[in-house]
Amino acid sequence: MSFGYILEIISTYSGLLPVAAFIYNFRRLDRLMKIIGVFFVVSALVDILLNQLINWGIKNNMPFIHVFVIINIIFFCAIYYKAFSVAFAKKLTLILCGLALAITLFFLRHIQEYPTEANTASSIAFILLSLVYFYQLLNRQEFVHIEKQGLFWFNAAVLFYFSINIFVVMLIDRIPVPERAQYFFIQNITNIIANLLFSIALLCRPQKIT
Repeated sequence: MSFGYILEIISTYSGLLPVAAFIYNFRRLDRLMKIIGVFFVVSALVDILLNQLINWGIKNNMPFIHVFVIINIIFFCAIYYKAFSVAFAKKLTLILCGLALAITLFFLRHIQEYPTEANTASSIAFILLSLVYFYQLLNRQEFVHIEKQGLFWFNAAVLFYFSINIFVVMLIDRIPVPERAQYFFIQNITNIIANLLFSIALLCRPQKIT
């Protein structure tokens, strides 16, 4: 059993960490963080399903990845729309996610192939939204411990994960098959770290603003 395979398994099941944090801290979470928690339940189930499909003899799991990209966009659109307090940022969320969803649906005609365009479009949208949210968070008039805010850690994980992996999803089709393992190594590492950050986000208790 290779180290790469072990890392892939760890990466896949690391998605259960935020699910465990969500269940443990459920009663203390506000509505927005509960939406985020539900997303990670769905995400973990999809990751495990994609991993098991290979064991079940289904070699092409690309249609499932296309569907998950759509689910991802819908959830992130709802999360950031609710997280933003400024009308402009809310409109930007709808525009960026709407464009990403349109691109994803357009390329469903290539549903048997890796959704490079869809993943790239959604990654760009999420990176921009995470940057705008950080701007909003750092420019609040009220005093708040941002390190105690669940959304701070969630947003940090989003920016971290998609900023690194966008280059992988953009170039994967151009990378020779024998060399792809090292790029998936990067993706697995970032996925594990991101899930740790998402877990911290779901363990945070809502803070009072003074």
